[in-house]
Amino acid sequence: MLDLGRTLVYAAEREPSATAVIDGDATLTGAGWLEYVLQVVAGLDAIGLRRGDHLVTVLRNRIEAAALHWACQLAGVVITPVNWRAKSGELDYVLDDADARAVCFEPVSSEAVAKAPRAGAIPRIVVGGAAELEAFAGLRERASGAARGTGVLAFEELAGGTPADAGPRARVDDVSVMLYTSGTTGRPKGVPRTHAAERAGALAHVAQNRYGYGERTLGVMPLYHTMGVRSLLSTALVSGVYVCQPRFDPAGALDLIRRHRVTNLFLVPTLYHDLLAHPGFGAADVSSVRKLGFAGAPMTEGLLRRLAEAFRPELFVNHYGSSEIYTFTVCPDAPAKPGSAGKAGINQCIRVVRIGAEDPDDTAPANEEGQIIASLESDESFSGYWRRPDADAKALRVGWYFTGDVGCFDADGDLFVTGRVDDMMNSGGENVMPVEIESVLSLHPSVAEVAVAGFPDERLGQKVTAFVTRREPVGEGDLDAFCKASGLAAFKRPRAYVFVKSIPKSPVGKILRRLLIAGEYEAE
Repeated sequence: MLDLGRTLVYAAEREPSATAVIDGDATLTGAGWLEYVLQVVAGLDAIGLRRGDHLVTVLRNRIEAAALHWACQLAGVVITPVNWRAKSGELDYVLDDADARAVCFEPVSSEAVAKAPRAGAIPRIVVGGAAELEAFAGLRERASGAARGTGVLAFEELAGGTPADAGPRARVDDVSVMLYTSGTTGRPKGVPRTHAAERAGALAHVAQNRYGYGERTLGVMPLYHTMGVRSLLSTALVSGVYVCQPRFDPAGALDLIRRHRVTNLFLVPTLYHDLLAHPGFGAADVSSVRKLGFAGAPMTEGLLRRLAEAFRPELFVNHYGSSEIYTFTVCPDAPAKPGSAGKAGINQCIRVVRIGAEDPDDTAPANEEGQIIASLESDESFSGYWRRPDADAKALRVGWYFTGDVGCFDADGDLFVTGRVDDMMNSGGENVMPVEIESVLSLHPSVAEVAVAGFPDERLGQKVTAFVTRREPVGEGDLDAFCKASGLAAFKRPRAYVFVKSIPKSPVGKILRRLLIAGEYEAE
């Protein structure tokens, strides 16, 4: 198998004159893109980065972030991207945990870098020119009292020299990227993934989303998230165009789709919701988009229906996976079977084992919820967390990855993911998962978004509570009657409704139920 560096080189040789990447006014052809990336490789060499070193990036989806990702593949450096919203403590943890040898950031993340003690001991690369350098130097001086300019250079200086040789340095079993888990249940965990696993994941993404030659992808899913990385890599495999959107906003996305004739979208459900909710969507030209894909969280039946009607796509894929193993399952026609995550991906085998089971052979029967596990023999799989034997012991058992997700197979062998083990509620002695209730309520025409969580209750154990944002006025009684008419079991129907202005979510669109339970929301 090829390493990822040569993957980019070969893509440039196939289509040297075709557009490869777009970011605002910047457009580069295949040959120009490779030359730019090789200039970045030379810059990484110049600051002393070597094969196996970790480069931490704190960047949005801009051309420099994409170039650094590819440059690390050619140089054999391990790209270690971090959420650009990270606070100084979070960043310092990653810099220390990864033994980072350099960090690259932009003005929006300057304060976190300036206040992170570990960053002061390694080269810092500022995206921008002299003004950004000066602003960071002043910020750091105020934050830590350190001397101005020490160990800091501008990205344009890093990428301004003679291109490096394109010869391969990395092997397929070298680590390509190390993503960090969200850390919602403890310290973030590093997930090192090899060139072989990353390329296998990208190839599977192309096949399972049926991407054709020259596809144009909206590059808005962050490059610190597995979905964003897959969008970037798969574009090179099909000699396509990666259209950068540094930060999602619906109006900007619709404009990029129209101007650059984007052909496919691969987004979390929240971003699709925001696209459809934008006042300008009805008049927007989205005719070029023929393929939709989503991952990262379940999509409610109501949103599925609205998207299918709005885009009339040739393909609408539900992709279920994780940072650890890119693909678990794929459903190639999501609207046809709402809620279904489909069957195992082309590189995968999955099972559902009974809740609490340690043995991968202790499988649950059809239609019985259990924990979803995936084979570690997959070509897309990682081999263990970075320096976290405790996490390995919890999640990796006898050649299987225990996902922490709850789901079941139906009679057709299709998987339904119903939530996280940690999200499961017990109300009156019955196990209840939020996703089923959310999907039902999403079909009510007055409901914009909904999230369900369990509140401590002396009698029931946990009280099923629905948090709702409204399109138009609707009351608790109306929604309860709707749930009853839908056939939802009585013990699953919400015992309380809270009408809120917005549902708290993570940067990649996952519902943060813990914040709802903690009362961290704004009521209507």
